[in-house]
This record gives sequence, C-alpha cells and structure tokens, in this order.
Amino acid sequence: MISFDEAVELIRSAAKPLGTETVTIVEAAGRVLANPVVAQIDSPRSDVSAMDGYAVREADLDSLPASLKVIGESFAGSGFDGSVSPGACVRIFTGAPVPSGADRVVMQENVRREGDLEIIDEQPGSASQVRRRGSDFATGDELLAAGRRIDPRAIVAAAAADLAELEVYRRPRLHILSTGDELAQPGTARSRAHAIPESVSLGVAALAEQWGAECLGRTCLRDDLHSMESAAAAALNAAEVIVVTGGASVGEKDFAKAMFEPLGLELVFSKVSIKPGKPAWLGRVGEKLVMGLPGNPTSALVTARLFLAPVLAGLTGAPIERALAWRRIPLASPLGDCGARETFHRARLLSGAAEILSFQDSSAQKALAQADLLVRQRANARAMPPGELVEFLDF
Repeated sequence: MISFDEAVELIRSAAKPLGTETVTIVEAAGRVLANPVVAQIDSPRSDVSAMDGYAVREADLDSLPASLKVIGESFAGSGFDGSVSPGACVRIFTGAPVPSGADRVVMQENVRREGDLEIIDEQPGSASQVRRRGSDFATGDELLAAGRRIDPRAIVAAAAADLAELEVYRRPRLHILSTGDELAQPGTARSRAHAIPESVSLGVAALAEQWGAECLGRTCLRDDLHSMESAAAAALNAAEVIVVTGGASVGEKDFAKAMFEPLGLELVFSKVSIKPGKPAWLGRVGEKLVMGLPGNPTSALVTARLFLAPVLAGLTGAPIERALAWRRIPLASPLGDCGARETFHRARLLSGAAEILSFQDSSAQKALAQADLLVRQRANARAMPPGELVEFLDF
C-alpha cells in the first residue's frame, strides 16, 4: 500500500496529454491551450475616445473660454474623414476614432453647445480621455500562454486577438462502468427489494466533465465476470479513460480488476493509505488508463476528486497541480488526532473557516451534498483545536 503523495507522482508519470486539435473559439471554453494566443491586431486599432464628448486640439484650450466650431461627428466603427483644424472640433462618442489633428477629448459634461459651436468655459482637466493605439496590446503580443485553461476571461482575450480558432489539447473520452447486483437506475429501486439507486456513476460523470473529460456513457453491470469482460473490452475500444466503481475489495464477486486482465491490465498502483478510499487503484491497458473507485458514494467522490481529477488534468495538458491546488484555512471546529492512514475530511465553508461535518461515513450521501471542502490530515497527526490552519481542496 502506497502513500497519497506516491500515488500522485505515479499519476504524474501516467497522465500525459493526448494530443491537440483545432476548435472554433465558440467551442473552446473549458479547454487547455496548446499554443500561446498571439494578437493579430492592435487594441485599440487607432486612437479612440474614452468618453462621449468633443475631439479638440489641445492648443485651442490655451485661452478660455474657447468657442470651437463643430465640423462633424465620429462614431465607433465610422470615424470622421476630415481633419480638425485650429478653431474646430468634432462631436465624438466612446470608442470612436479620434480624428486627425485632434489630440484630446473634452467630456460633454464640460461643454456648452450653442448651435454649431462648442463652448468650453473652464479648464476640463489634464486627462486626454484618449485611448492610444496599441495601449491595451499590440500586434504580436502574447495574450495567453500555452497551458492556460480557457475560462470566460481568456475567451474575451482570444477573441480580441482576432482569432476564430484555437489549438487546444484533446479532451479524453471517458466511460464509467458501475458494478453490483444490488444497483438499480434512479427511480426504479423502490420497485425491487434490497435494490440501491445507482448514484455514484452520475456524480463521477459530472466531476469528470468538470475536469475536461467527454463522458461517453455509463454502464451498470451485474456481477458476472463474462459479461463484465465484454463490457470492459467495448469501453476500452471507445474511450481513453475507463472508470470502474465498486468491486474493488476482496469479495467473491469483486471483479473490477479481473474484467480487464484478459486485455492486459498493468497496475500503476493498487490501494492507497488514505481514508476514505483505500481500495482506489489505477491501471493501464496499452495506452488507455483504467481507474478503480470504491462503490460507497463518499469514498468514490473523494477518490475521484483526489485521483481522477489530476489524471484528467494531465491528459488535457494542464499541470496536475491545477487539480490539487492545496490551500490553508482555519478550522471552525476541532479535529481529532489521525490514525496511520492519511485522512480527507468532508467539511463546509463557514464564515471563512472549515467546519468538519459530524457524519464522515464512507457511504454518506446527504452529508456528501453538504460538503464543499476536503480537509487534509496527514497520517499520525495530532488533534487540532478551532482556529488552527489546515490544508484543504475545493470539493
């Protein structure tokens, strides 16, 4: 049995990017850039007005009040074609090109309009109210680095660079196999004695999508090795990542690993010294990865967050530290001492502190929904009082 940190390093070695593809910017949200985003144009593309007002020559404001003749208008997307000569000005709107000859904009609040004259009675201040060409970025500037996850802010920058397509890392295709004779589809369990609603694969699928995977489907399997072997082969044929939930212990019907053995399963690790989730495992079949998660809902979701999320980060071109971004937070409630296995406590954020949930059972589902933090407690750690800082992940 290996430590959590040892398992993470094995994931780092196993989860490499799957290659790249070009997608439209509309499809790029949530993906990871394979190449930098480089500006194809200046921004702004010319000197533009930062305000609604009048484009004037600074020299015409040397003597106030100044009375300037309005000779035209400049709108965003359609500027004034002529030039501003001494004693003249142009009505201008936010984002519109500053016409030739003008070197500042006077806000309309500082102007009196009388017919075709603009009158400035007092000094309008030192700010030019002009956004200079290329003041945001210039052609050839790198706006986004390779490896950046394309979030809404990155989408804005990429579009502003005048790019319609982006080269990104491929999304891993993922299939989930849930095992157990007792499982029933949600909505049907009540009609069969001893049945349990199959909840785990739905949560794992949602988590996998959050971390960049394309979930091809979920298959619920009875504990029959022959049919499980067929399902394993079909899943490997379609997907790069297979997640198996349940069947990871040592019972007579625990076939999670056995169903992949005829296909050449090689274990990367098996059993991790953590609580919950000791039975979690990772294997390889050729270039494909197979991850085994416990069948209990809390154990499955905790280990998916700790192990599947970094696997998917690595496959999508991101550093696995993006999935394991540990931070520190004070405890809102006491934490008892830890045993020999490193423990990940479910907790919720309460006024800037971590409140450890009272019910930590690995089968919990109501308490699982209440948790938004995972608090990490190292093996053999002492008890900690409220206020002490602990490591945590967003859950």
